[in-house]
Amino acid sequence: MSNDEGMFTGAKKPQVNSIPLSDVDTNTKGSIGELVSNATEQISSLMRAEIELAKAEIQVEAKKGAIGGGLFTVAGVIALYSSFFFFFALAEVLKIWLWAWAAYLIIFFAMLLFAALLAFIGFRKVKQIKAPKKTIESVAELRALRPGNAEAALNARSTDR
Repeated sequence: MSNDEGMFTGAKKPQVNSIPLSDVDTNTKGSIGELVSNATEQISSLMRAEIELAKAEIQVEAKKGAIGGGLFTVAGVIALYSSFFFFFALAEVLKIWLWAWAAYLIIFFAMLLFAALLAFIGFRKVKQIKAPKKTIESVAELRALRPGNAEAALNARSTDR
């Protein structure tokens, strides 16, 4: 098994189609310790199998997403470079009625204005990002659950409601 393969996954698809739980001998009466041990082993095996299945599915979908993202990037770069010709053509059209330097200057300032508008909109969107309040509260509750912090845990719960 290589480093990039999981216990139940190969390079392309899962090697097992079901969750591998070991059979428990139900004919013998085991102690509570054995029952707990069997349950722990089966839960652990179930969790590992579920994680491996999720890993296999996510890897396939992530590869598709990466290819799609790469193609979008290439398309964006081509569109960006081709926009030069669009603005050059606009300047050539304006050159019919104006001096060449004035036509190119008008297009230049129009492009700067458009870039400034996009930067302003982007700045406003970034400014609207808020802190993850629920996560911060949840972490505060977890910290309050440490031994010796019973009063803090009660206060954290009472502030949620």
